[in-house]
Amino acid sequence: MGSTSAQNNHEGVGRRDLIKRSAALGLIAVPTMGFLSACATGGGDGDTKETDKPKGETSAKNPLGVKKGAPLEAFIFKGGLGDQYAKDAEADYNKTYGVTVKHTGTQQVGPKLTPRFAGGNPPDVIDNSGADHLDMNKLSTQGQLQDLAALLAAPSMDDAAKKISDVIHPSTIEKGKHGDVFDVLYYAFTIYGTWYSQKTLDDNGWAYPKTLDEMVKLCGDIKKKGIAPWTYAGKYPYYVHFNLFAQIAKIGGMENWIKIDNLEPNAWTSNDAVKQVIEHYEELAAKKYFLEGSQGLTHIQSQTSWNKGKAVFIPNGSWVENESAPTTPKDFAMAVGALFDGGASDKLPQGTLRAEPSEPYIVASKGKNPEGGMELLRIMLSKKHAQNFATKVKSLTCVMDATEGMTLSPGLASASKVFKDAGDNLISLQLQEWYPALTDEKIGGLTGQLLTGDLKAADWIKKTQAYADDVAKDDSVKKFQRTA
Repeated sequence: MGSTSAQNNHEGVGRRDLIKRSAALGLIAVPTMGFLSACATGGGDGDTKETDKPKGETSAKNPLGVKKGAPLEAFIFKGGLGDQYAKDAEADYNKTYGVTVKHTGTQQVGPKLTPRFAGGNPPDVIDNSGADHLDMNKLSTQGQLQDLAALLAAPSMDDAAKKISDVIHPSTIEKGKHGDVFDVLYYAFTIYGTWYSQKTLDDNGWAYPKTLDEMVKLCGDIKKKGIAPWTYAGKYPYYVHFNLFAQIAKIGGMENWIKIDNLEPNAWTSNDAVKQVIEHYEELAAKKYFLEGSQGLTHIQSQTSWNKGKAVFIPNGSWVENESAPTTPKDFAMAVGALFDGGASDKLPQGTLRAEPSEPYIVASKGKNPEGGMELLRIMLSKKHAQNFATKVKSLTCVMDATEGMTLSPGLASASKVFKDAGDNLISLQLQEWYPALTDEKIGGLTGQLLTGDLKAADWIKKTQAYADDVAKDDSVKKFQRTA
């Protein structure tokens, strides 16, 4: 999402940079996990003892008891979203607490911070995103992450009568928990779906389809015009999963998807929605409804082809507007559509949307100033900074209704509308978050073959189940469970 210079300079790092802001930011395989597993639990000589940490007096304006003048260090992932929005919040912190936050913007969060956590001298607040992010599950288990209960209980910057927990989307709290402890704040809120140019649809008299069957029919009409209906990031086919997985959950219901998240036996093979959705993609491939050569494109290249009108639809997240801005025509009218209906037996209604908290912020419990780290987050959760984030990076935050009354960019306005229209019919998935090697590498490889017509739907389902079973049996992979 944010500035794209890094992506353009290094496609391999760039495509992953942006993924985890997303939502879903734990989507990627983590090269640094091996380092972390070798780390001590932070018991080095550099540990900051509780008694050494600066304490300030609590007050209505300083509910977390931040010590004025105490140093604060922030490590911010500088990928698709850039890091200016964080610097803007730090400027307000500086004015209030009489310091200059030590700021580092980087795409190398894990490699740079793994040794610091091991040595007991981590920075205070971290935006833990990108390909090389830290393993938060392990850090939480080691007691390295600050319990953010005090932040949730603190008054919001805009209305002292409302706690932070009252002003952020409830799913943010649920997603940020390890067990019963809330220790990760997912600051952004990503809208996933089928992205398109409203101008292209209007110019051709087309309407965004409401069902899978309508989509297939429209694809035929689009192809007759000499335009490809779809493109995708073929080099990283798990981008397609942003839609594909959610479509399965929409048709088959969350109860059945939760079985998939929980790696239950036959969760893929016994779910009729899986068969319906994968056969839909098989049909799109058989009818050659994907832009020729898409299998060789990076996310940037596929988005550029889409911007240039070579394809009408692309599966993506709401960071795409900011990331593809350099090649988007001014009259493009970027928009996003909700999931498609499969039929009358769908478990979730029309308008259902995949929308999830993303961009994980953590505060180091062994940092020098955890209260200051939480206070910086409290500042970021004000309407002022939530709106600044929306303006600068064209994305929503977890702060509810923060963009009300704002003039929004086309893509963000569309994302906000489908989000509002969906109401409570929101889908949140964990499989890509919990088991990225399974979804991004193993299943991603199968999806790549499915979309080129080299793999049949039945084989995709059979092999996906086998890969999931392998993970379920692998004692070296930490398992997670969800009930809702």
